[in-house]
Amino acid sequence: MKNYGTGKSTGIDQTAIGSIDSGFVLEDAVMSKPDKEVLQRLAERVAGMASSPEMEEKRRLWKAHNSLQKIRPLVFCDPENGWNEVITEDQMQCQGKLARRWEMDFRKEIFWAEEMKDDKPLDPFFNVPYTASADDWGLREVRVRTETLGSFKWDAPIKDYDQDLKKIHSPQVEIDWQTTNGCLAIAKDVFKGILDVRLKAAWWWSLGLTKHAVLLRGLETMFYDFVDHPEELKALLALISKGHMDKLDFLEKNHLLGLNNDSTYVGSGGFGNTDELPAKDFSGKARCRDMWGFAESQETVNVSPEMYQEFIFPFEKPILDRFGLNCYGCCEPLHSRWPVVKKHHNLRRVSCSPWADLEKMAEFLQDKYILSMKPSPSWLATDKIDTDAIRAELRRSLETTRGCVVEIIMKDNHTIGGRPENLTQWCEIARQESERIFSKS
Repeated sequence: MKNYGTGKSTGIDQTAIGSIDSGFVLEDAVMSKPDKEVLQRLAERVAGMASSPEMEEKRRLWKAHNSLQKIRPLVFCDPENGWNEVITEDQMQCQGKLARRWEMDFRKEIFWAEEMKDDKPLDPFFNVPYTASADDWGLREVRVRTETLGSFKWDAPIKDYDQDLKKIHSPQVEIDWQTTNGCLAIAKDVFKGILDVRLKAAWWWSLGLTKHAVLLRGLETMFYDFVDHPEELKALLALISKGHMDKLDFLEKNHLLGLNNDSTYVGSGGFGNTDELPAKDFSGKARCRDMWGFAESQETVNVSPEMYQEFIFPFEKPILDRFGLNCYGCCEPLHSRWPVVKKHHNLRRVSCSPWADLEKMAEFLQDKYILSMKPSPSWLATDKIDTDAIRAELRRSLETTRGCVVEIIMKDNHTIGGRPENLTQWCEIARQESERIFSKS
């Protein structure tokens, strides 16, 4: 641990959304000899880990877990932007933008396997994403940031529904093939004989509707719209839903989707390993029905279940109906809207955020769904964590959810108090409590 967290932040966005939008341009598709040598050394370490019996066992456990078998609760910790307090400039050796992104990814995998020792599986692949333009909905918010990462305010572009709604259109997928193919060629050269390089993109983090609506209309204004402009709000949500559907149609038609039934992160926590996907008629080209889908509506946390059912659910459902298995929810507490959420097609993984009534969710989900337990990230945000309190809270939560299919997911961390040790200590406690509760079953 002495070699971690000793320098300045790299400033690289470590969130799930940040990993989708690479931000690369053609000028970034270069690799110096020193950077190549650094990456090859790291890739060899990662390849050795990926082929180990330990990782094979982790993949087996996630397959069993995702099929609702009774095994111990699985543990996964992703500190997200807290990574910038773990892998800092003192550890980084590469200079090029592309090389630094890949170096960061490798160093994170090594920390997961060697230090955190949670249940994150690792496959012997190196994925190169497509470099594509951000979704263009016809109108776009103007963001005002006071820092590189973290919170921001914005000016929402939809001021008048009558005038502005007609300007909204479905996003068009525009791929920068020069940059994409350039990065792919570099990866194949650098990792030849070490890792299996493949072109594979995560085209979305969530297929939810309300984040887009909030950015286009404004959060407070959207809440008023539920009462003052209900039909116009529904029209906006219908356009966003159509936009997602059109994009999925395009990705399917052009064979741009990639299976996520391996150790791919799915939903708002957990991994996709399963033998239930792809569909039986799969012929080598991924379709939505061969994949995990995911939606959430965390922006509507204070919206009533009745309004969620009337305004949100009807426009989510046709999207999730396309997928073979589905995840639902993120930070929003789902206990009040569960009677509606449970109507989603092939629902398997359900988020239980720190604000959910865990007792109610355990009663609702039982062993028919994965209960994706999300302890509060605030436990890790201090310069000295309270290990006794963390253990007591996890023990209470695991006792409450006995009889359920449980995973323990630590995420949404924007700081870890400057202490990488907070992560390793939390993972150790979570694993111990997971094994303890399983031994009692």
